[in-house]
Amino acid sequence: MTVLHLPNRTLPRALIGLALAAALAGCSKTPSAAAPAASAQADTPVQGGTLVYLEQQAHTNLYPPAGGFYPNGGVLNQITDKLTYQDPKTLEIQPWIAESWTVNGNATEYSFRLRSGVTFSDGTPLDANAVAKNYDTYGLGNKALKQPVSEVINNYERSEVIDPLTVRFHFKAPSPGFLQGTSVIGSGLVSLATLARPFDELGDATRIIGSGPFVVAGETLGKELVLKARPDYRWGPARLAHQGRARLDEIRYVVTPEDSVRIGALLAGQAGLIRQVQAYDEKRVQEKGFIIYAPPTRGVNNGVYFRPDNALVSDVRVRQALLHAVSTEEIVKTLFSSNYPRATSVIASTAAGYTDLSAKLAYDPERSKQLLDEAGWRLNAAGLREKDGRVLELSVLESLPQPQNKEALQLIAQQWSRIGVKLNVILAGDAGSRTVDALDPEKTPLHAGMVGRADPDVIKSQFYPTNRNVLLQKGGVSQKVKDFTDPRLNGLLEAIASETDPAKRLALSGEVQNYLVDQAYAIPIFEEPQAFAGAPQVREVGFEAVGRPSFYDTWLAKK
Repeated sequence: MTVLHLPNRTLPRALIGLALAAALAGCSKTPSAAAPAASAQADTPVQGGTLVYLEQQAHTNLYPPAGGFYPNGGVLNQITDKLTYQDPKTLEIQPWIAESWTVNGNATEYSFRLRSGVTFSDGTPLDANAVAKNYDTYGLGNKALKQPVSEVINNYERSEVIDPLTVRFHFKAPSPGFLQGTSVIGSGLVSLATLARPFDELGDATRIIGSGPFVVAGETLGKELVLKARPDYRWGPARLAHQGRARLDEIRYVVTPEDSVRIGALLAGQAGLIRQVQAYDEKRVQEKGFIIYAPPTRGVNNGVYFRPDNALVSDVRVRQALLHAVSTEEIVKTLFSSNYPRATSVIASTAAGYTDLSAKLAYDPERSKQLLDEAGWRLNAAGLREKDGRVLELSVLESLPQPQNKEALQLIAQQWSRIGVKLNVILAGDAGSRTVDALDPEKTPLHAGMVGRADPDVIKSQFYPTNRNVLLQKGGVSQKVKDFTDPRLNGLLEAIASETDPAKRLALSGEVQNYLVDQAYAIPIFEEPQAFAGAPQVREVGFEAVGRPSFYDTWLAKK
């Protein structure tokens, strides 16, 4: 097996391209001899072949609740199944490993009847006992193994095995988002052997045993991953016409950080699908007859989020001034395409409970200047805002997973300079202690990010202290926070997670969106898709409800 090593960023790009071409030359396969012959009809699926998939970043930990990182989800989506399936178009929850379910009146008990005959790839049964152990781990965590609680499960109490194919879950308080939570990548089902491993061992894909249509055949950590079709797979989502084994024989993931190298390999026929296509490359790709896929993520929009424990941004007037000094229209028009709609709220317009807050997010630099004056930040001789001898100078870390994040942050820095505020953009290669710095509000008073999920609980995932805690409230992941906490915000987030009346739950979502903008905790910039490009012979690429790829139905047409 040819192994592609990470391109050396110090090499000339031409040499990187040659290295990639040589490495990928061994990746192409014709359909196996045992596969059925291709139909004369170009749209008739063909079994066999290898899909070469280029990923911008290597996966990290593959403990399923860590699947929110898109490179992780892109792997887990092929090797694990979920209890339920969320239709990516209608968002309806449909049967998968669970063939049916019931929910009690106050959403504190969920019972699932499982399909029979399902097994993990190590041959062990995917039965009620295995499902119970998965959800006890995801709902409660495992401190001994350092396995954290899933951000998509709220108010979990315990499981109950009714019979070999029936499991019931009990909750301490209503958990209306749980059913949708059984369909997401963070709820992928893994074997008991996998759950017995410490969290730190689960960055090795060969240790993840799922029941999905593909199994891990080999891995060079950080560089390449090979998946092979599981020949006895026969339990895909019930709504899919295709049942049985995957159509592809193999998927080869090759980590390729350079945008230009991924695009070049695709256009040269050395790869079939690539992730993270920048907006400026879309036209060139389409003009060559290749396909752009941009499925929405339906969650908290791509934006910047303040850490109010930092004294420079603790005053709401300062945050409001900085919010109104950002022209999202300029950012989107300058850097992105029509696949990246300008944000008009904290969550996407395609998300459940969306409320249009365009008026509250208006670009108004004159208002920004007035707010800074009122807050005591005056222009000094250098044209910078100063108060009590301290300059209003902030720093933010570039976020590699976000498309063109460096360029977007640098444009915000230019916009803020017009009102006398300095923003330092710390690039990915500049900070040796990025993880530590990102959790210190003194060093990073604002943070770039987003999160996708097709359920109102997505707002809680982003802002609640014991979830992602993007505002760095006291009681969350950061040990550096001194005082900041917002009981009103947290109460609203808890209410969303527990409200069983659908209309009231959506109304609470709207209330939270308004509150986040009124407090200027968030500056939403654009609705982020997941951008892929594919060769025309790669057919039926699927995407789950928030944009992660699914290759179960995918097949390769003859060129």
